[in-house]
Amino acid sequence: MTPEKLMELAVEAMGHSYSPYSGYKVGAALLCGDGTVYQGCNMENASFSPTICAERTAFFKAVYDGHRDFKAIAVCGGKNGVITGAFPPCGVCRQVMREFCRDDFMIYTGGGDGKLSAYTLAELLPQSFSAQEHMKG
Repeated sequence: MTPEKLMELAVEAMGHSYSPYSGYKVGAALLCGDGTVYQGCNMENASFSPTICAERTAFFKAVYDGHRDFKAIAVCGGKNGVITGAFPPCGVCRQVMREFCRDDFMIYTGGGDGKLSAYTLAELLPQSFSAQEHMKG
C-alpha cells in the first residue's frame, strides 16, 4: 500500500472523530504486516484525561484482533476537519508504537498542502525504552 493511499484512509477516519471540545479532528490509518489496515480517530471526553488519540485507537483495535506486526501509520488532522498542518503523534502514542514496532516503522504525516512527510519511529522517539529492552532483565 502506498503512503498516499494510507493517508487517504486516515483522512476518511477523521470523519469519525468525536471532538466537541477542541474541534480538532484527527484520523489515523495503521498498516499491518499482512496488509490489513485499521483506522482510528480521536475521541474526546469532558474530563479530558480519558481522551484517546487516533493513533492509539487504531493500534488498540489491531492488537485486540491479534495483530502484532506493523509496517506504517498515516496521521492527519485539523480544526473542524480541515487539514491545516502536520499532526505528528504525541509522546504517549509514540511510546505505544514503540511497544509494538521496530525502529524502521514508518510514520506519515500530512499537511494542508497535500504533501506527506515521512519519519521512522527511531527518528521520532530516539533513545526509547522498548518491550525488548524490558524483557532482557
